[in-house]
Amino acid sequence: MAKNDASFKPETLAVHAGVQHDPQTGAVMTPIYQTSTYAQKDVGDMYNGYEYSRTDNPTRTALQASLARLEGGDFALAYASGMAAIDNLLRLVKPGEHVLSGNDVYGGTFRLFDKILSEYGIEFTFADTTDPAAVEAAIQDNTKLLWLETPTNPMLGLSDIEALAAVCKKKGVWLGVDNTFGSPIIQNPIKLGADFVLHSTTKYIGGHSDVVGGAIITSNKDAYDRLKFLQNAIGAVPGPQDCFLTLRGIKTLALRMERHSENALKVAQMLEDHPAIAQVIYPGLESHPQHELAKKQMRMPGGMISFIMKDGEKAARVIARETELFTLAESLGGVESLIELPAPMTHASVADSPMAIDPGLVRISVGIEHVDDLMTDLKSALAKL
Repeated sequence: MAKNDASFKPETLAVHAGVQHDPQTGAVMTPIYQTSTYAQKDVGDMYNGYEYSRTDNPTRTALQASLARLEGGDFALAYASGMAAIDNLLRLVKPGEHVLSGNDVYGGTFRLFDKILSEYGIEFTFADTTDPAAVEAAIQDNTKLLWLETPTNPMLGLSDIEALAAVCKKKGVWLGVDNTFGSPIIQNPIKLGADFVLHSTTKYIGGHSDVVGGAIITSNKDAYDRLKFLQNAIGAVPGPQDCFLTLRGIKTLALRMERHSENALKVAQMLEDHPAIAQVIYPGLESHPQHELAKKQMRMPGGMISFIMKDGEKAARVIARETELFTLAESLGGVESLIELPAPMTHASVADSPMAIDPGLVRISVGIEHVDDLMTDLKSALAKL
């Protein structure tokens, strides 16, 4: 069986997929090809097709091959950030066409859709993607793409990817899924019928809060060819050092996702029992409205938790300030635990929209520290209310 055989389990693919021994030295790890250009044998006669590192770089090629196999797609493209990846994908949508988006998405995604791309003639509306019937009713004659996050950011709502893929197929609409909160270890939307999967590789895939990046994975050859053209023409590509760091992070992705999920479940159960908290939102809890879907669609419930304080924003700010192991910072998915308030931080751009976030909502990214220490830290902060 070939080392990159897609029939391997996700844990094995995370270590081996896309990575070949260096043909010059036998190096086990993919080298950092820190070069901007490449010598040519003759005019237009390139070594293995490499001519300029905006177009292609061997370190990026390895990362893209790894991501494609992890997600079960045929092709992957890497970008300088998750937002660059979303922007590239949305360039497949023409002026006059319509994008139906989930109504609980990352603030930067909403800003890109509502404040930038809408000015170029693309129409956007927002719907509850946890309800397939509502999605089908909201699809228009000119709808080109259904865009969703699952789990959503920050309310951790789950959408039935397989059911929505069936709706999209019936209506002739592309389905794009932001799988950042899930990661390829937890779920694989392409295998459930999605046309495109997107990641902010900054988060769980990189996993160490030391590199920014994004990716699109697809099995649609025509769409890939156009995206590849756009990737080169627009140029929002990661450098070889960034690709190397992301590849390094992927090696431990499966192990990290197991620990993130184990820790988060225990933390969520502890928070659910606390009298100062009105609601804990976590797919691994039976109280989550889509808990059964989580068990069906996700291999594990992930490392993200949101909770709403009974005393609102004032109490939420106390918790955010008083934790020590949970660092007050934006982003998520690193080995260290983070805490933030979405309303004034990651989702400030939706403040004046129907998608405005409860100011009493706290979002935590549960890291891989010992769970007892994490729970002690949160209990200490809660005691200071």
